[in-house]
Amino acid sequence: MATVELTAENFDEVVGGSEMVLVDFWAAWCGPCRQFAPTYEKSAEKHTDIVFGKVDTEAQQQLAAAFQIRSIPTLMIVRDGVVLYAQPGALPESALEDLIDQARKVDMEDVRKQVAEAAAEQQG
Repeated sequence: MATVELTAENFDEVVGGSEMVLVDFWAAWCGPCRQFAPTYEKSAEKHTDIVFGKVDTEAQQQLAAAFQIRSIPTLMIVRDGVVLYAQPGALPESALEDLIDQARKVDMEDVRKQVAEAAAEQQG
């Protein structure tokens, strides 16, 4: 599956409507972003059950700001609407594959429980 261009208009729909989404925050002028792109594309073709999105931080400055993107490339993994991972830096193929494998293994019931507990603590 090819990568999907994410914009302020389609971000919530794409990310909210998918079980697992990888988001690559990038810019055309960014050398490490251009180096990471083929690795990201190859992984997108390999994992057809995952949505691979790309956010051009120059064209989508409000979206980048909303996620407090300070350094690019930044990779974010969202599963069932929960951000599991968000770190800057271009990853080698083996590290990206390992990260995807780890994200698949996360017990989302446990994550939702932890999120609910944290929210309850903040309120009370």
